Amino acid sequence: MSSFKMSFVLLAAVTSLGVIPVRKPADVRPVPEFLKKSLAWLAAAQFENGGWGAGSHSRQEIRDPRAVQIDPATTAFSAMALLRAGNTLEEGQYSRNVSKALSYLLEIIEASPDKGTNITTLTGTQPQAKMGQNIDVTFCAQFFSRILRHTTEDSKLNNRVKGALEKCLRKIERGQASDGSWSGGGWAGVLQSSMANSALEAAQGAGLKVDDAVLNRSRDYQKSNIDLKTGAVRTESAAGISLYSITSNQRATAAEARDAEQSIEEAKKKGLLSGDAAVSKESLVVAGHSEKDAQRLADAHKQNKTAQRMLNDEAVMSGFGNNGGEEYLSYMMTAESMVITKDSEYNSWYKSMSRRLEKIQEGNGSWTGHHCITSPVFCTSAVVMTLTADRDADVLVSEQQRKRGS
Repeated sequence: MSSFKMSFVLLAAVTSLGVIPVRKPADVRPVPEFLKKSLAWLAAAQFENGGWGAGSHSRQEIRDPRAVQIDPATTAFSAMALLRAGNTLEEGQYSRNVSKALSYLLEIIEASPDKGTNITTLTGTQPQAKMGQNIDVTFCAQFFSRILRHTTEDSKLNNRVKGALEKCLRKIERGQASDGSWSGGGWAGVLQSSMANSALEAAQGAGLKVDDAVLNRSRDYQKSNIDLKTGAVRTESAAGISLYSITSNQRATAAEARDAEQSIEEAKKKGLLSGDAAVSKESLVVAGHSEKDAQRLADAHKQNKTAQRMLNDEAVMSGFGNNGGEEYLSYMMTAESMVITKDSEYNSWYKSMSRRLEKIQEGNGSWTGHHCITSPVFCTSAVVMTLTADRDADVLVSEQQRKRGS
């Protein structure tokens, strides 16, 4: 049995505690050597107070990670990268960095007003200008969702993290526009909306109550960015770059696409469907879904597979034409989607992406952007998140899906 499949068996067995278990190093793909250099660079770029910064939109030429202002979005994103690579609050070479980042972010969230849609008064950062004004709260929510399971033995800290996550969730829900996107979008606002969708799913996976109406509107918005009948891709909220819309769609449809496939497989085992039955609305109805739910799952599955096929086009993969933080973030979304859906092509995609990214790595271990989000801190974090996505399968996949996929 592969280590990837073994991890799902292990996870499915642990249900009575109500806590997502932490997988052992033997159960996950090792961090490649060239990425270890990146982790060391990223840890060294952290400020003493626990924060990281991407710099301002008006000074994109500044690449020194210590010559920029700290911002919550970049801090949360960098901390997630270290966490995904195997560093927790107590274990791992960079556990102290993760701990310092958590303390810094908790103070920021706890000091923010209960109302409103964001958690900082800081404006003009690269992540905000390029993705949206509320990107800080969505990245913080994702980080808290991931770190929460590592705080169960410290009830005080656990309550603080849970409270901070709850606060972020309410702000995210308030910030949604009527079309399912998120207000205050930047140059490529579809990315902020995608990160908000991921934040809602992560929080739900961590056991918090998420407004289903908000999550469904969010998923519907991302689905609308690819027209299945014509193959057209909406890019008005993606700065005209199809890569951003396609990967946002792919990431937001991943969970439902997996649900669809698992439902069909269960129906086959029960003898309700033939062994060659494909995912369709009709098959999903036979599998026990209502007409409405069957259509929703079938559409998500088709959207997800269509997006994956579109990404085989190198012209699409090139994004803006050269790599900025938005491209690296897009690669991360594809990696997460493929992990969630247990895509059979993941291993070959991973090898190809590893070669692609290793070739453009800076000598010091970092990556930098050539347009828009140029910050080496943000870009390096995104690459780490991309190439360690399978190590986060236990967080990316819901408990119910893990049980069914064991």
